[in-house]
Amino acid sequence: MLECSPPQVAYESRSHLRPSGLSSSLPGSSGGKPAYSFHVSADGQMQPVPFPPDALLGPGIPRHARQIHTLSHGEVVCAVTISTSTRHVYTGGKGCVKVWDISQPGSKSPMAQLDCLNRDNYIRSCKILPDGRTLIVGGEASTLSIWDLATPTPRIKAELTSSAPACYALAISPDNKVCFSCCSDGNIVVWDLGPVRTGTQYWHFYILAFRVPALFCVIPVVLVFMCAQIFSLGYCPTGEWLAVGMESSNVEVLHVSKPDKYQLHLHESCVLSLKFAYCGKWFVSTGKDNLLNAWRTPYGASIFQSKESSSVLSCDVSPDDKYIVTGSGDKKATVYEVVY
Repeated sequence: MLECSPPQVAYESRSHLRPSGLSSSLPGSSGGKPAYSFHVSADGQMQPVPFPPDALLGPGIPRHARQIHTLSHGEVVCAVTISTSTRHVYTGGKGCVKVWDISQPGSKSPMAQLDCLNRDNYIRSCKILPDGRTLIVGGEASTLSIWDLATPTPRIKAELTSSAPACYALAISPDNKVCFSCCSDGNIVVWDLGPVRTGTQYWHFYILAFRVPALFCVIPVVLVFMCAQIFSLGYCPTGEWLAVGMESSNVEVLHVSKPDKYQLHLHESCVLSLKFAYCGKWFVSTGKDNLLNAWRTPYGASIFQSKESSSVLSCDVSPDDKYIVTGSGDKKATVYEVVY
C-alpha cells in the first residue's frame, strides 16, 4: 500500500490552482487558453461551455474551502462519512472505522474504534442512516455490520451476510428502510431494514439480489453507454442530474431524461469519488491525481480546487453543506470548512 508522507495541502479558489495546460479563466473568455468544460449534444458534438455571469455567485455557492482538521487514521482511508449533526467524522481503513469529534479545534485523536472486519481487510464504504442513529459498514468481507450510534459507546446491533466476498459501495434510502450494497460478484443486494421494534431489539432483514443490467423484469428508463470505466457516481438531490467519475479522468454530468450532457476536464487521472452538496447546486470529485475539485451543477464551472499529498480515495459532504471530508492514500482524512 501507499506509504505515509508529510501532508502538503494547498486549497485555492477557482482563479489560482489549475492543472498544467488548463484554463485559469472561464471558457469563452479572452486569453486563448483551452476550456475545461464542454457541452456534448445528442449527436456527439462538443462545444466549450459559456458560463453564465452568476456561475460562481449567489446563495449556496461556495467561494472556497479551508482545511481545519487532519485526522491521522494510520491506514489508507478508503471510506469517510460525516454525521448528520456534523460533529463526528467516521474514517474507514484496515479492519476498523475510527470516530472523530471535529466540533472543537486542535489536534485530533479518535474517540472510538469500531472493529468491523478482520484486521487485514479494508473498509470500502460506510453510511449513516438519515436519522443519524445507525452506521452501516461494508468492505472486503461477506458481512455488513450495523452499528448503533445512539448508545454512549457504539455497538453492533446486527450483521447482514450475503454470498459475495466483498461490498464495494453502499447507499441508503431517505426513509431509512432500504440499503443497497454493490457486491464484488456483480450483484446489487437490496436489504429491507425495517421494521425496528423498540425494546425487543431485533431487526427484520429481507434480501433481494439482482445483476446489472438484468434487473429481472425492471426496464431501465434511460440506458447510457460510457466510453470508459465508471469509478464513482452521484445523484443530484434536485433529481435532474447524474454525475459520474471516469477511469479516463473525465467527469460527466448527464441529465436523467435528456440525451445532452456536460464533460469536465480538470482531473489528470481516474476520478475515484464524487458527492453532491445537499442543496444540489455544486458537487465535489476526487482522484488519483491528489485533487479535490468543486464544480457548479450542472455545467462544471470550477469553484475551487485542493491539492493533497496522495491519491484522494473517498469524500463526503455534510448535510448542511458546511464541511467536506476526504480520505487519502497517505493514511489520513482531511476536513475542510466550506466558505461562502
